[in-house]
Amino acid sequence: MSAKYRYGVEILHLLVSPGHAYFGRARDGAADVPTFDAGSAEVVAGKGIVGDRFFGKAAHMDAAVTLFAVEALEAMAGELGAGPFDPLATRRNVILRGAHLAPLLNQDFALESGGSRVEFHGGRPAHPCAWMNEVLAPGAHASMRGRGGIRCRALSSGTLHRGPAVLVSPVPLDPEQAGVPTLLRPSRLP
Repeated sequence: MSAKYRYGVEILHLLVSPGHAYFGRARDGAADVPTFDAGSAEVVAGKGIVGDRFFGKAAHMDAAVTLFAVEALEAMAGELGAGPFDPLATRRNVILRGAHLAPLLNQDFALESGGSRVEFHGGRPAHPCAWMNEVLAPGAHASMRGRGGIRCRALSSGTLHRGPAVLVSPVPLDPEQAGVPTLLRPSRLP
């Protein structure tokens, strides 16, 4: 990884959950699964976060860890006239403040926190599910499109810690754009 840019960010939450909470019909309610807002989370290269539902699952190796900017959630709450929203309800693993994530798609980058460095590959957007309308507010599913965070593959092992962190990026980022939706694909309409 050729790191050129360093950005001070904050890791606000580290969600670790051994089970899926949002499946089936929303009207039936979320599954009652243990969810931890950990002070630290152990990441294993190629597997994800120890103890999380996606850890070591072959189908999710390239997207085992999700990163999300809390600014996106705050912007959504303002637009919907609701909230504040619980960041853990999004079911993203790493909730950051000050992180412009969209440019990290298809890039190798790192998070440094608490004396540890973990490298990731930004694999694909973390698209929201319709459950967001139930657990956040009506209209949240549409509002979260283009700013649901990114799904990543862990390239190195290490420990993430809540608190001050450094985002090491090979491309320039604009932290002011952290909550702004990005165009996922060009429209086919004129």
